[in-house]
Amino acid sequence: MKEEGAKEGGKKAVFLPAELYGRIEERVRATEFRSVEEYVTFVLEEVLGGEEESEEEEPTFSEEEEEEVKKRLRALGYLE
Repeated sequence: MKEEGAKEGGKKAVFLPAELYGRIEERVRATEFRSVEEYVTFVLEEVLGGEEESEEEEPTFSEEEEEEVKKRLRALGYLE
C-alpha cells in the first residue's frame, strides 16, 4: 500500500494540544496567513529547511587554511 506524501499532494494529520493551537490561532490573526495549517506548514518548512542547509554547509576553512591559522596563533602565543 503506497502512502501519499506531500510531494504528491497528500496530507497527514498532526495533533496539537488545544492550548497551543489557540496560541497559534491568535498569531495567525495578526499575520497574512490564512489558516493555522498554513502557518504551521510555513514554520516547519523553515525549521527543517534550516537544518538541511546547515548539514550541507562546507567547513569555513580548508585543512590547509586551518593549519595556517593555528600556526599564526601559535606565533602570537595564543596556542601552545
